[in-house]
Amino acid sequence: MRCFCGSSIGCIGRRNAILMFLIELTLKMAMTAALVVVASVAAERSRPFIGAMITSLPSAAGAVYIILALEHSPAFIAASAVGTVAANAAVAVFAVTYVGLAQRHGLAASLGGAIAVWLICAALLHAVAWTPLSASLLNAVVFSLTIPAARKFATEGPRTTKMPITPSDLAWRAATVAVCVAIVTTASHSIGSFASGMFAVFPIVMASFIIILHPRIGGPAAANVLARVQLPLLGLWLGFLAVHYLAVPAGVWWSYAAGLLIVCVWNGLLWLHAAAGRKA
Repeated sequence: MRCFCGSSIGCIGRRNAILMFLIELTLKMAMTAALVVVASVAAERSRPFIGAMITSLPSAAGAVYIILALEHSPAFIAASAVGTVAANAAVAVFAVTYVGLAQRHGLAASLGGAIAVWLICAALLHAVAWTPLSASLLNAVVFSLTIPAARKFATEGPRTTKMPITPSDLAWRAATVAVCVAIVTTASHSIGSFASGMFAVFPIVMASFIIILHPRIGGPAAANVLARVQLPLLGLWLGFLAVHYLAVPAGVWWSYAAGLLIVCVWNGLLWLHAAAGRKA
């Protein structure tokens, strides 16, 4: 018996391909959602400085890159990392924009304004042919401006929040993250390596953090954490720079390991410096 396309074997093959695609997509979404939810909840349960380091970790980006590695060549991953390095500067601008807006405005205006700025930055970045050197110079210039701009809003305080996270909080957060990652990884074949790298670091964890905390503890208190992400984001820049240079000669997975090690070592040094400052 033949189906409407004229070939029962062809239809079965297409159905199997669609089924495998849906299974893979579901696994991608589930893995990413789990990583990001754990990271964001941990950030909300920590002191502002620790929360900032957690929100700056490549949890969502790491999950996206794992999926990209399963579907693309090492050269694609290396090129994507340049997009991520360039977009890391946009994340810094996103954070400092939210911090400034949150002092006087509500959730919609503060987060909406920050996301709009990130999207504008992403559009401008996509219009330029970036190299590892030029993307690094961009980060150097941007962070020289955002670090002092955000520092004045970082104040000492207690743990970020002790308010309970409800099941609905976790559900919508997981769904939002999963959908974003599914879009980026599925579209990666058509949008190219640079755009895939850029959207891999769309600040979904920071946005999730903001949506939960801003209406509960107020904009200035939530901004106190985002004001501290600038220095940890420097480690993200260096980590993905390592991915770019190592993905082809050393292999994608070794480049990921090196990049993650750099991020963790950088954050560890920041933590030791902060601990020494508290003891002094």
